[in-house]
Amino acid sequence: MAKTKTVYVCSHCGADSPKWIGKCPNCGEWNTYVEEVVAKEAPAARRLAPGLPPEKGKLRPVLLRDVTAEEEARVDLGDAELNRVLGGGLVKGSLVLIGGEPGIGKSTLVLQTVLRLRGPRTLYVSGEESLRQLKLRADRLTSDNPDCYILCETNLEHIFAQASNVRPDLMVVDSIQTIYSEAVESSPGSVSQVRECSAAILKYAKESGVPVVLIGHINKEGNIAGPKVLEHIVDTVLQFEGDRHYLYRVLRSVKNRFGSTSELGIYEMRQDGLREVSNPSELLLTQDHEGLSGVAIAATIEGARPFLIETQALVSSAVYGTPQRSATGFDLRRMNMLLAVLEKRAGFKLVQKDVFLNIAGGLRVSDPAIDLAVISAILSSSLDISVEPGVCMAGEVGLSGEIRPVSRIEQRVMEAEKLGFSRIIIPHNNLKGFDTGRARIQITQARKVEEAFRLLFG
Repeated sequence: MAKTKTVYVCSHCGADSPKWIGKCPNCGEWNTYVEEVVAKEAPAARRLAPGLPPEKGKLRPVLLRDVTAEEEARVDLGDAELNRVLGGGLVKGSLVLIGGEPGIGKSTLVLQTVLRLRGPRTLYVSGEESLRQLKLRADRLTSDNPDCYILCETNLEHIFAQASNVRPDLMVVDSIQTIYSEAVESSPGSVSQVRECSAAILKYAKESGVPVVLIGHINKEGNIAGPKVLEHIVDTVLQFEGDRHYLYRVLRSVKNRFGSTSELGIYEMRQDGLREVSNPSELLLTQDHEGLSGVAIAATIEGARPFLIETQALVSSAVYGTPQRSATGFDLRRMNMLLAVLEKRAGFKLVQKDVFLNIAGGLRVSDPAIDLAVISAILSSSLDISVEPGVCMAGEVGLSGEIRPVSRIEQRVMEAEKLGFSRIIIPHNNLKGFDTGRARIQITQARKVEEAFRLLFG
């Protein structure tokens, strides 16, 4: 029997040490070392043989010009949003990792996608739920797939044995933190188990050509739980995020070897599952804000997708000595910077005012082009003057009060025109290469925030 020893492994990057260390010297994170029991000698099947003759190996080096580049065959998942984020569908033999907060809808998204598939044989492996729980969820999703097999198992060797019997065209593992291998002497969810199990599943996917979807947990910082090597092993990392108190969920691509990472999908949580939102602008804009102050419409871009979003602000006199500053869906530090620009460059005194900012729909927006709408909504609420209906805007505000150009202005303008807006305010000299003659919306350019305010409020 091989002797065992105890080492300490960083749960963030996977580096090991013979003793506990407060700060990891490899990644710089604090208090990430956990104790692991490992074998002193690797099993014979896993030992490397540097003296192995080349003729006994399966793979040999080939010239790059001799490699034929063919279009990757993709599996249509029947979900337009998920196909877009994956780059057109699921590539055969790929390993996809979906992470998100507990209860955000990861398992619901994957299960409803699997149940809607017609043709491919699917094996859904669950290490967290029983067969009865999965049946109740499937009934709630009002979908049924006669080619979907359910397996409640956490042992990796048993999973591979059942996969060889079923021979699925698609396999789902929910979740990777609950799977363990008998070859590793540690508990499920540990650094060693996650690393070894994910490597074994990757080998299975590449050798068999079966795409595998892994569902993973996240830690309190919002990152995928487990060692960082887990994200390096998989082909695609998808982040499923959103506020559980709101209806909308956003699926982002963090890493994708077979497509772009600038795509995102938007879903609406319902009683019968997640519904695709093909046009988020129509749902994120309310139609009854005419005459109300503190509301401005911003033309923003999330990933490669343009949509219009409602920015709401409330400015009131401070009751306490220190004014309150609160922002939901927007960076609070950036809002404080914009308030300083309003006071210094535009001459509006908001020192003794409480300022509350909200991005409608529960989404979190990081696009700097929303700056102009933020300060317009704040000023509208402070002056109690509503923004003219049918007007939207896009522009980044600099520290000197200038409105800086933003990217993909043509997509923003066309989205505003499609939704029936009559005018859009954009930065000066931001129309290079854009033929404004075919646009049926009035395009107004502004250099400074004072000029934009005169266009909005007269």
